[in-house]
Amino acid sequence: MKVRVLYFSVLKDLTGTEEGEIVLANGATVADLLAHLFQKWPALQAWDASLLVAVDQTYAKRNMPLHEGAEVAIMPPVQGG
Repeated sequence: MKVRVLYFSVLKDLTGTEEGEIVLANGATVADLLAHLFQKWPALQAWDASLLVAVDQTYAKRNMPLHEGAEVAIMPPVQGG
């Protein structure tokens, strides 16, 4: 299945892109997607403990299953001012 991944803030710099499509096995979860991204961009793994993930504009836990065409946003911690 294909999912669309959006990268925000410093994560755009780490990945060198704002968005992209990732192909995963059917039944893949948010955790599976993150593992794939950490292999592709090892520097991204340093952010693992604080990453926020939203699937189809709703915050998601790592055990959430993904679906064909899902939009997954990967964000660093929200900072206020």
